[in-house]
Amino acid sequence: MMGVTEGLFLVLIVTEIILGNLVNGFIGLVNGSHWFKSKKISLSDFIITSLALFRISLLWIIFIDGLIIVFSYHTHDSGIMMQLIDVLWTFTNHFSIWLVSCLGVFYCLKIASFSHPTFLWLKWRASRVVVGMLWGALLLSCVSTLSLMNEFKIHSALSGNRGTSNMTEYFMLKTGEYNLMHVLANLWKLPPLIVSLVAYFLLLLSLGKHTQQMKQYSIGPRDQSIEAHKRAIKIIISFLFLFLLYFLCFLILSFSRFLPGTKIARMIGVVITMSYLVGDSFILILCNNKLKQTFVAVLPCEYSHLKPESKGHFAS
Repeated sequence: MMGVTEGLFLVLIVTEIILGNLVNGFIGLVNGSHWFKSKKISLSDFIITSLALFRISLLWIIFIDGLIIVFSYHTHDSGIMMQLIDVLWTFTNHFSIWLVSCLGVFYCLKIASFSHPTFLWLKWRASRVVVGMLWGALLLSCVSTLSLMNEFKIHSALSGNRGTSNMTEYFMLKTGEYNLMHVLANLWKLPPLIVSLVAYFLLLLSLGKHTQQMKQYSIGPRDQSIEAHKRAIKIIISFLFLFLLYFLCFLILSFSRFLPGTKIARMIGVVITMSYLVGDSFILILCNNKLKQTFVAVLPCEYSHLKPESKGHFAS
């Protein structure tokens, strides 16, 4: 019989899958229609559109995983179905994280202003650098997915020896190795996290210095340029907060194997993950002029005050 916790969990993930599909579907529809009409698309729009499509896939994968946790938890870590979910989850999730990192690097190189020769060299070649990162991200995502094959082999061997009485000690040892390998697999996510943190830190530092400079020379305290920089800083802080929250859920999901309340821990990880995929995509809409203007256009009249006043730094 389903408990209160499982019922609340289902309500949350159903709500998040609906919101996630609407938000990311809106991004894909707006940028896709603009691409179709103009026959061209900017690099930032291409990354954002790809990110939205991957996130829709990722939301459905996590949603199905959440349903299995509720209705068939005893089969959650076994079977072909879970292996397929692991493969799809690993590839889409890893590549999605790299897309966020590439977007952060692109914004940093286009917006930030530093006089260091290395930064200037990268800034002049921003598009080439990001395109190279995208190809590298695709390769690393494939490699991280292929690394699951070794885990599956160990899991199959464990399943075959599970019923052998004289293999109990060996079984426990290999189970520990399997769980540890699963946890260490998350190290693949550290490089994009580090790249994102560096890019957002540099961008935040640059915008902060520029805002202080403009305050010294600006006539009015409500200068549009200053307000644009303040909005950009708020957006970056939101990105950083949500991105770190997303990685927190990986720790919860990974170490849930070693916690007594494994099922509850996994439920929390699923909810946090889906919340990030919805919230971060909504921030992408708010910080992109084209997406925001289209979004405001479909809102009721009483929300018309949300219309962008000026072009911000994250406009495409």
